Amino acid sequence: MEFITLNNGVKMPILGYGVFQIEPKDTQKCVEDAISVGYRSIDTAQAYFNEAEVGAAVKTAIGGGVKREELFITTKVWINNYEESKALKSIETSLKKLQVDYLDLLLLHQPFNDVYGAWRAMSRLYKEGRIKALGVSNFYPDRLVDFCINNEIKPAVNQIECSPLHAQFEAQEVLQEYGVAMESWAPFGEGKNNMFSNPTLAEIGKKYGKSIAQVILHWQIQRGIIAIPKTVRKERMIENFDVFDFSLSDSDMQSIAGLDDKQSLFLSHQDPKMVKWLIEVHRDKF
Repeated sequence: MEFITLNNGVKMPILGYGVFQIEPKDTQKCVEDAISVGYRSIDTAQAYFNEAEVGAAVKTAIGGGVKREELFITTKVWINNYEESKALKSIETSLKKLQVDYLDLLLLHQPFNDVYGAWRAMSRLYKEGRIKALGVSNFYPDRLVDFCINNEIKPAVNQIECSPLHAQFEAQEVLQEYGVAMESWAPFGEGKNNMFSNPTLAEIGKKYGKSIAQVILHWQIQRGIIAIPKTVRKERMIENFDVFDFSLSDSDMQSIAGLDDKQSLFLSHQDPKMVKWLIEVHRDKF
């Protein structure tokens, strides 16, 4: 496993396992499978509604001999919990669900509502040692710069959409300027736009004896981007984990860069209707 050293010195695995859209009833087994394969970084969120199942898998792993300090557990505070006192309570709830005494990384899930109130709550727990690193998610470059400049504790990570079809080169440059690690969600774009049959990616994979998924993950890792692919199939977990034994050439990297159309495959956080939807979608659940 390769690691990224965050801006506060914490080391984070560059490849992890994401549980977005995994049903709670399936989550514990999936996480247990991922840990058995070798994954040590697990990414969940309050809004995924499967923290408790992740926690059960973590408890099982620790009971089976995996040391807590070997695991890197990430969760995210949802928009409707952003007011400072509510954020504190919600984080305590997440810790209990995850059955851990501390979080390795805690993110603001979206750049809306009282982000500064939530950040004050997160910063307090960070200073107490109950959170090892703080970060944000879905912050566009302008929001990220503003947030870095106006906070005592800068985000260590920004988790944003990134795939070969939405490569985020410009965003990564800004993140590097401010010392914030880039982490990708949906590294495969959920297979949209025929990504798993893309001829450019297929040809590169053929050259190295690797699948398109493995090429995509290594392309991100080679750029210094943290990736958290999601799958419910153990054989895919094994495949996704087997990406550290080859290196893409400069021409390969350029060919993949040529696939970027600079458009999200999912949503725009600058669309007023989408902002309203994100704020309201889970309002009754928190």
